[in-house]
Amino acid sequence: MGIKRGTTLAAVAVVVTLAATACGTNVKDGAKGPAGAASAQAPAADPYADGQQPAQQAGAAKPAGQLAIAATDQLGSVLTDSAGFTLYRFDKDTAKPPTSNCDGDCAKAWPVVAAGEVTAAAGMDPALLGEVVRKDGGKQLTVAGWPVYRFAKDTKAGDLNGQGVGGTWFAFAPDGKKAAKAAASPAASPAPAGAGQAAGALTVAKDPKLGDHIVDGNGMTVYRFKPDTAWPMVSKCTGDCLAKWPVVPPVDRANTKGITEKNYLVLDRPDGKKQQTVNCWPVYTFTGDKQAGDTTGQGVGGTWYAVAPDGGLITTQ
Repeated sequence: MGIKRGTTLAAVAVVVTLAATACGTNVKDGAKGPAGAASAQAPAADPYADGQQPAQQAGAAKPAGQLAIAATDQLGSVLTDSAGFTLYRFDKDTAKPPTSNCDGDCAKAWPVVAAGEVTAAAGMDPALLGEVVRKDGGKQLTVAGWPVYRFAKDTKAGDLNGQGVGGTWFAFAPDGKKAAKAAASPAASPAPAGAGQAAGALTVAKDPKLGDHIVDGNGMTVYRFKPDTAWPMVSKCTGDCLAKWPVVPPVDRANTKGITEKNYLVLDRPDGKKQQTVNCWPVYTFTGDKQAGDTTGQGVGGTWYAVAPDGGLITTQ
């Protein structure tokens, strides 16, 4: 039988902390002109994206035992080992053919799950389980071809501290895909116009006045709010503000084009929403923009501005 484990406030707090620490200190924003010049100062690279920082709890590869399916508020169903620890996959690995690209310090932060001594979770297709021979000769468990890891910063069953780290690490769903909570059907919960609920991507568009600027998958202009901060990552747009400036929901890095991907992180907001950031800056759309290409939010209140591909403000009017 599957087990049910919900995320805790403590786990969420740690996720926010991990995301924030990847953004560096004393980040200063540089205003942008139409051409989207380079930012004045780029934040430090994510310390865990490639395992460059030693983990606090490194260990030898251990088998997973009886797999289980845990129900979480954050991601829906996720795959865990026999002790209830979340299992993760790495975007820089490959499933066809199965290949692990996490070695050395990376494998200290993301301990390998050894092949063998594993049983599929109830309701899971056993054929999804396999193994890959690593560069060091060890055998690693795979699910749907993807090598399987734990996260050293998960200290207790049910933790999800590795979710989204570096924009490359994600909890496993029972089918081997990235865990993600199923979206409500449009009939049950229609999305308001301009809310970006179907955006699912970030790309770069060119405007005669703004130059290169970020838009969502629907072509709607993406904005930043000047009172926000990148260090720590904080959104100052709350309450009624969000009714006019909906947050951009998390976007898979694979669905971005032309965006500078440094510190491509997701902000866990105090209101429970999850917000995409670009170079650590929270981003939004504007309900006043009615169609793709609109930029009616530019300069509103002297605090709202379109976003350059590197996350900087475009302050031209």
